[in-house]
Amino acid sequence: MSKFRKKKKGVPALSTASLPDIVFMLLFFFMVTTTMRETDLQIEAPRLPNATEVKKLERKSLVSTIYVGKAKEAKYGTGYDRIQLNDKISTPADVPAFIINERTKVSELEIPFMTTSIKADKESSVGTLADIREKLRDVNALKLSLSTHTGSVINK
Repeated sequence: MSKFRKKKKGVPALSTASLPDIVFMLLFFFMVTTTMRETDLQIEAPRLPNATEVKKLERKSLVSTIYVGKAKEAKYGTGYDRIQLNDKISTPADVPAFIINERTKVSELEIPFMTTSIKADKESSVGTLADIREKLRDVNALKLSLSTHTGSVINK
């Protein structure tokens, strides 16, 4: 027997000293890049019409969106004339209160730059859109955008 034994050289253990730094860096990255969904749609996702002259909205923080389409649940009724403001099904009479509420969320200097965007399904009636436009005129919300897809208007 020998008094001195050779130490076995194996694979050194993996250093975990930098692991918390990597975890926090990934956490910070996902916090910065992830966007939160603002509304939960109570209507079916609108099938937007096509248009050739399309322009992107500049400042999305100043855009108030009104959804028009078919309700997902039967308790809201059937047909394509359901209006969603924030997270609830509403009527055209509720549009002025919605716009006034949206104006309270921004500074007074930004109110003239606010835009109302209507995301309406292809099958929605023009009468519903006309009612919404009339109510928007009542509260002087004159900047209006109709959301569309880019494409040919004529379908073959």
